[in-house]
Amino acid sequence: MPKIVDHDARRDEIALVACRVVAQVGFDQATIVRIAREAGYTTGMVAHYFDSKQDIVIAALRLILRRIEERLEPREGAEHPPLLALLTEALPVDDVRYTECAFWIAFWGQVPADKRLKQINSWLHREYLRLFERCLARGWPEWAHWPAATRRQVLGSVVNFINGLTASTVASRTDWPPERQIAQLRLQLELLHGWASGGARVPAVRRGAKALG
Repeated sequence: MPKIVDHDARRDEIALVACRVVAQVGFDQATIVRIAREAGYTTGMVAHYFDSKQDIVIAALRLILRRIEERLEPREGAEHPPLLALLTEALPVDDVRYTECAFWIAFWGQVPADKRLKQINSWLHREYLRLFERCLARGWPEWAHWPAATRRQVLGSVVNFINGLTASTVASRTDWPPERQIAQLRLQLELLHGWASGGARVPAVRRGAKALG
């Protein structure tokens, strides 16, 4: 009887290997030949699933997003973890998350020069905003009562902080052990919560100024 191949699982496997290779050697050195060798496949097998390295990278990005979403979305019926514990899932606090984050940083370096990757990055940014907004709404019951402008400001600050902390950790992992990352995230959440709960006023954007994220 011929072996039944789960093609979706194989695509995910190749994408995950690509994520690890890019995190280890960088985007330019992560050739299809190298990815295939690390995955234990021939280049022909990889080419059967992906037309180009860019397609592998995009598949890896979608896979990581799906994995993060699974970590940030508690299973139905499960108790919701505290907000700090939930958002810690997005930080590079262990080897798996560090590899994902190192891949993200390598990807960001390619975005400015590639129109297709810019579009993918914009879509990913919207998805992350959606995920984090749900986390904040669950973690802070008062979230729904804050003005919309305040919620946007807090959400943007959380996402930008996590991105910045991720980049710092990938650049210098020894300087940012898990406990320091978590302590900084805790402080950021406390400051933002206090600011928003204290009737914070969001400063108006000057005419002609570029809005952020």
